Amino acid sequence: MKLFQKLTIAGIFLLGFSSQASAKAVTKRKCYIKKTSKTIKALEDNKYSISIGDVTMTIDASYAAKIISYKIGNDEVLNQDSFQNYSGSTFWTSPQNDWGWPPVEEYDSKPFTAKIVGDKLVMNGQKSKFGYSISKEFNVNKKNNSIEVKYSINNESDETRQVAPWEISRVPNDGILFFQADKVEPGNDMTGLPFQFKHGAAWYEMDEDEDHRKINADGNGWIAYSAKGLLFVKTFQDLDPSETAPGEAEIQSYAFPGKTYVEVEEQGVYTTVKPGESVSWTVNWYLTHTDLEPVPSEDLLKEVKKLIKKLN
Repeated sequence: MKLFQKLTIAGIFLLGFSSQASAKAVTKRKCYIKKTSKTIKALEDNKYSISIGDVTMTIDASYAAKIISYKIGNDEVLNQDSFQNYSGSTFWTSPQNDWGWPPVEEYDSKPFTAKIVGDKLVMNGQKSKFGYSISKEFNVNKKNNSIEVKYSINNESDETRQVAPWEISRVPNDGILFFQADKVEPGNDMTGLPFQFKHGAAWYEMDEDEDHRKINADGNGWIAYSAKGLLFVKTFQDLDPSETAPGEAEIQSYAFPGKTYVEVEEQGVYTTVKPGESVSWTVNWYLTHTDLEPVPSEDLLKEVKKLIKKLN
């Protein structure tokens, strides 16, 4: 089932979240997105910000154009940690078997160039030993008041390659992660996560464990996270399972051991890229306050679906 037809990943989400699947009644609140002008600013230390209303995204060009902060007012939704691999949002190529571990420095930690071009923030990375360079473009979508993050994988080698885009956003291990699916499977030879299947969606109420845990799932072009009065939603191209990279999936989630962080991940189409060509993918990011509790609920799911309908 496909929700989007282009190879694009979309930008920033503002929404409303839900409460636990207890017997209590839940009061439903609407999520509001302020319609104001967008702003892109150059900050100190090679950092940049892009804002819409009360929502601000901060990007660090000196660290692979990583999204280091995403907040509404003073309320931060991304995990913050002095160790970079535990925080913020990054981008890799898929499948992981092509490069293994640790992440490729040119994608994950080396400096990108940056410039403001009209209403867009454009950042370009360095060529890796695998023959790819990564470009990132940040822009506010005036029609739906989201922040769009467009990723491009550029084939600078002399070989035709197959690759898929992969965004990894780390949030605190607190609250709930959910998306539309009726099953999940363990990923990367790890233990799975204890998802529940209610109201037509898959729900992970975040918990603590000593193991590294990961799941793969076929979703419906969106994934959401809610905790401490925040609702974070990302939309992207919906994939058929046959379109994903080998051993990968449209939606993934990884939980680091202990009460640390959880990764909110999504991937694009596994496609062929000829020498000198690029493949692009867009993710929309939205963030809002909510009065709904971070537990499985029909109201929470309805709020996300209503928002996605407005965005299309």
